[in-house]
Amino acid sequence: MVRLIDIYKEYDNGTEALRGVNLRIDDGEFVFLVGPSGSGKSTIIKLITSEVYPTSGTMMVNGFRPDNMRESQIPLMRRTLGVIFQDFRLIEKKTVWENLSFVMRAVGVSGREVRRRIPYILKLVGLEGKEDHFPDELSGGEQQRVAIARALVNNPRMIIADEPTGNLDPQRSREIMDLLNRINELGTTVLVVTHERDLVDRFGKRVVAIEDGKIISDETGGYYNG
Repeated sequence: MVRLIDIYKEYDNGTEALRGVNLRIDDGEFVFLVGPSGSGKSTIIKLITSEVYPTSGTMMVNGFRPDNMRESQIPLMRRTLGVIFQDFRLIEKKTVWENLSFVMRAVGVSGREVRRRIPYILKLVGLEGKEDHFPDELSGGEQQRVAIARALVNNPRMIIADEPTGNLDPQRSREIMDLLNRINELGTTVLVVTHERDLVDRFGKRVVAIEDGKIISDETGGYYNG
């Protein structure tokens, strides 16, 4: 569960990114976060992942208090999250299998668990038989599926997808969103940041809209007017 309570964030350059934000995302929810550029979407993601900290207010992320916790707890908190980026951020000189095993070994997962988990995740995202391919041998949609697999491979409680379809054509975008929807149906909380109005409207999920650092609407099945 994520809770932001009366969150303000002012950067060192004086930019007021968030002004009194209150947001609750319960376990198992699927939420779209929408709004124009500079509205505060990226700051919310950075707060949840502890890249930045609030100027004031209270936070809770999967049982942790990012606004009031020891530095040693940050890696533990981040392991409850899987983050998917628009630009994939795959390691070009590693195969699909190596990209996934790298993030598993980084948190101390055994070789036996790596061999058990990766085939399951590749099947889930529709990449069976691609484990020995390098990123440049895959299509854009397949590379995004690898990025999703990487976010899932350590079994996080929540997936954060930051413009996950921004570099894909409409058909591949729908496929990626269908995949995220299926992951959500398996019990993982999903937060998707997007500008793509058609995708938001198509899925009929909860839509949280932010503008000028304030949440201006929060509706299930809402229509995105951005």
